[in-house]
Amino acid sequence: MTSPLRQLLNILTESVGDLEDACAASGTAIPDLYTPFRPASEAFRGNPKAAEAANIISAAALQIEAILTLPQVSLYHIVSGHWKSTALRVALESHVTEILREAGPEGLHVNDIAAKNGQDPRKIARFLRYLAIHHVYRELRPDVFTNTRISSMLDTLKPSQEIMANLDETFKASAYAWETLSDPLTAKSYDPRAAPISRAYNAKENYWEIIAREEHLSRRFHIGMKGIQALQPGDAILDAYDWKDLPSGSVVVDVGGGVGTSSLVLAREFPDVEFVVQDLSVVIGDAEKEWKDLPNAKVTLEVQDFFEPQPERNVSVFLLKQVLHDWSDEYAAKILTQLRAIAQPETKLLLVESIIPFTCHDPSGDNNEGIPGSVPREAPAPLLANYGAVNEMPYHADMAMFLLTNSQERNIRHFDELLLSTGWKIKLVRRKDGASFLQSIEATPVDVPSA
Repeated sequence: MTSPLRQLLNILTESVGDLEDACAASGTAIPDLYTPFRPASEAFRGNPKAAEAANIISAAALQIEAILTLPQVSLYHIVSGHWKSTALRVALESHVTEILREAGPEGLHVNDIAAKNGQDPRKIARFLRYLAIHHVYRELRPDVFTNTRISSMLDTLKPSQEIMANLDETFKASAYAWETLSDPLTAKSYDPRAAPISRAYNAKENYWEIIAREEHLSRRFHIGMKGIQALQPGDAILDAYDWKDLPSGSVVVDVGGGVGTSSLVLAREFPDVEFVVQDLSVVIGDAEKEWKDLPNAKVTLEVQDFFEPQPERNVSVFLLKQVLHDWSDEYAAKILTQLRAIAQPETKLLLVESIIPFTCHDPSGDNNEGIPGSVPREAPAPLLANYGAVNEMPYHADMAMFLLTNSQERNIRHFDELLLSTGWKIKLVRRKDGASFLQSIEATPVDVPSA
C-alpha cells in the first residue's frame, strides 16, 4: 500500500506539472518568492486549472510539513501566533517595508533601517530575522534585509495594511477567550455582550456599542472593513445573483447595507432596478455622500433597524452581505423573521457570507438535500477536503466573530437549519472560483415548520 507521504508527493508532482502546463498555455508565470508582490504576479490564477493546481500544491506541502515536523514544533507554531502578530506590527508601524522598497533589491543593513525609522538596530534586526524564517522579509547577508512578495503586502499602499488596523481589538479579546468559555455566566450564552471583547474592555456593552463610544475603535473598524472589501473583486456582487433577470422596477432591499457599497455597483449596471439601502442613522448619513456620484440612481437611503418590522413593500430581493455572521442564531433569526413577514411568494433572500467547509470529505454536506452548489469543490485525498490552511481566511473570520460579537461563520447545514426555522429554504448556492472567501445563498419563502 502506498504510504500517505508518497501519495502526497505524487499529488505534488502531478500538480506542479499541471501548474506549469497551465501557465505555459496562458502565457503567465509562477510567482517568485523574492520579487515584491504586483497584481500581475497573480495573473496565473485567472486560469482555473492553474489556480486549482496551486491550491493543491500548497495544501500538500502543508500536510507533508505536518507529517514530518516534530509534533511539539508544529504545536509551537500555533502557540506562537501572537509573536508573529507582534513582529508584524513592529515592522508595520516602523515602516520597514516602505524603507526596503526604496532601498531596492540589494536590501538595507539594519543600521540604515534604524537610521530612517528611529528604532534600535539590534532590536529591529531580531524582529526582522524572526519574520524572515517565515519568508516575511529575506536576510541577504548578515543584518541586511530585503522584501519578499509576502512582506510587500505590508506596504501602506496595499489593503493588508488597513486590515491590520483592527488586530488590536481581536488581540486583546483573544486573551480572554478561555475566561469567557469557562465562566458559567458566559460559557453557553450567545448574547453579544458575553463576547470576549466585552470582558477585555471591562464593559457591559456589546462590540457595536463599544466602538460607538470609542472613536478610535470606530475609525479602525471602518478602515478594517475597507481592507476586507479590497480583498474581493469590486464587482463580485454581480456574480452573486442573476440580476439581469429582474424586471424593470424590481425592488432590491440592501439590509444592513452600510453606505450601500454593493448596491452602488449594482445600480451602475442595472439602472432600471430600484434599490433601498437600510442601516442606522449615523451610517445612512455617510451613505448620502457615497451616492452623490450617481445622481440618477433609483435609490432610497432608509434608516432602519433590522430587528424591527420592515416597512410594507413588494420586495424582489432582500440582500444581506456579511450581516448574519455578526449575530448569533437567536438574533439572526429575528432579522430573518422580520424579512419573512413581508416577503411575497416570489421574493428572494440573498445572503452573501462565508460558508465554512468541513475539513473531512463529505459529498453529502447538505444532508443529501441536493441543493445545487451547496457542496464545495473538495481537494483530492489524502489532502484535507477543504485544502487546509490554504483556505484559512473564513476560519480566521469565524474566530474573530466569536471574539468580537459572540457570533460565528456557519457551515451549509447550519445555514439550512437557521433559514428553515425562520421561513426560508435554500434554493441554490453560488460559488466563485479563485481566492474568494464569500459565497451567495439564494433562498425562497416557505412555511415555518410547526414546533
